[in-house]
Amino acid sequence: MTRPAAVVFDVGNVLYDWNPRFLYERLIEDDQALDAFLRDVATKEWHFQHDAGRPFAETSAELSAAYPEHAAMIALWGPRFSETIPGMMPGMGALVEELDSAGVPLYAITNFSGEFWGPFRAREAAIFDRFRDIVVSGDERMVKPDPAIYHLALDRFGLRPGEAVFVDDRADNIASANAVGMRGLQFVDAPTLRGELNALGLLPA
Repeated sequence: MTRPAAVVFDVGNVLYDWNPRFLYERLIEDDQALDAFLRDVATKEWHFQHDAGRPFAETSAELSAAYPEHAAMIALWGPRFSETIPGMMPGMGALVEELDSAGVPLYAITNFSGEFWGPFRAREAAIFDRFRDIVVSGDERMVKPDPAIYHLALDRFGLRPGEAVFVDDRADNIASANAVGMRGLQFVDAPTLRGELNALGLLPA
């Protein structure tokens, strides 16, 4: 078995806490109205189109036509998207810094809108500058768990599948990574991940 040599991270809900509620709870005061808006209108399923490469201008126009009474709120999703990501998951900043300091090559494969990624990447440059490369689904127009995005990333990163430890919070993404030969770890929290990476020899005891 190939010895793992590099760590490939997911971004949302692994490195960074992501939830549209972080933005809209500041804009919609009534909890029932907030729940209904996120459940029925600006859903995560609707947002997945951005991860797959569709422009926000198109998706927001379609959604606003279907829900004109919510058009003003829908319009804020794109320009204020970074507010849906308030900060890093607990302990993950320190873990990234420790891996980088130990000389472990860091990469990422993220389901993320290409147009939303740029401003967020710039805001979080102190972390992402430690990464050697990042594959963004919206730019590639392919999304996890499609095996194609893992093959693309491995080729671009110059890694054999067995050299890559892949960390993601979703079981379907982990299963797909395992199927292409990567060593998938489903994210629970930073202390658990630290122990798993230590067991693989990627962090000192």
